[in-house]
Amino acid sequence: MPSSPLVFITGASSGIGQALALRFHRAGYRLALVARRTAEMQSWASTSNIPAGSYQIYSADVAQPDSIVAAGQDCMARQGVPDVVIANAGISVGMDTAVREDIDVMARTFATNNIGMAATFQPFVDAMAQRGSGALVGIGSVAGIRGLPGHGAYCGSKAAVISYCESLRGELRSSGVRVVTLCPGYIDTPLTRQNRYAMPFLMQPGDFADRAFAAIRAGASYRVIPWQMGVVAKLLRVLPNGLFDHLLSGRPRKHRQKNGAPH
Repeated sequence: MPSSPLVFITGASSGIGQALALRFHRAGYRLALVARRTAEMQSWASTSNIPAGSYQIYSADVAQPDSIVAAGQDCMARQGVPDVVIANAGISVGMDTAVREDIDVMARTFATNNIGMAATFQPFVDAMAQRGSGALVGIGSVAGIRGLPGHGAYCGSKAAVISYCESLRGELRSSGVRVVTLCPGYIDTPLTRQNRYAMPFLMQPGDFADRAFAAIRAGASYRVIPWQMGVVAKLLRVLPNGLFDHLLSGRPRKHRQKNGAPH
């Protein structure tokens, strides 16, 4: 097998996924790029001047466990066992529990953001453990730390990401496989530009990718990016409920959609 390391990234057709792919490519990694929209990944790889022999594209829907598990198995057959697996694919959408259709939106959000993450990791766990090395990286969010009005599906799913990765980290502690939880703050992507509220410490995707890469390489188990949002997150954890609710009263809600949009 090639000696250069391999990274497997879901949600690689846009936003954070593409920024992470480019950062790992620049560090000498081979790429396994995964998304439903393969044409976008191919176009991006070509325009980014990534050599054809250094990447493979896999079509998969993380909300369908059999689909993403098959992509992982195909990756190992074609490129070998990855050194890093990044479960980045996710959707973000507002919801209103009083609206019946939004319960279906919530179900799709959890299917993508939570079941999809576990299914992304599943093909690689035993292979990485047998090798005694590797990193499984879950992309959470600062939104998973406390629930925000109108964001029940997204906040709930990202809180579950944080807890799931913590559980998995304990399970794999003695295997040599690391589990890394990364919690972005606000990242400047087409999706966040639709938000109707202030976004403090807004980051460019490339800046996030640089810091995420450094955190993974440094062996971090949990990291909020940027660090300023980490300070905000710690304050949010300790605020009494009454004060927290008062501060968020009247805050504009995330747009509701019938179909979730990638984060």
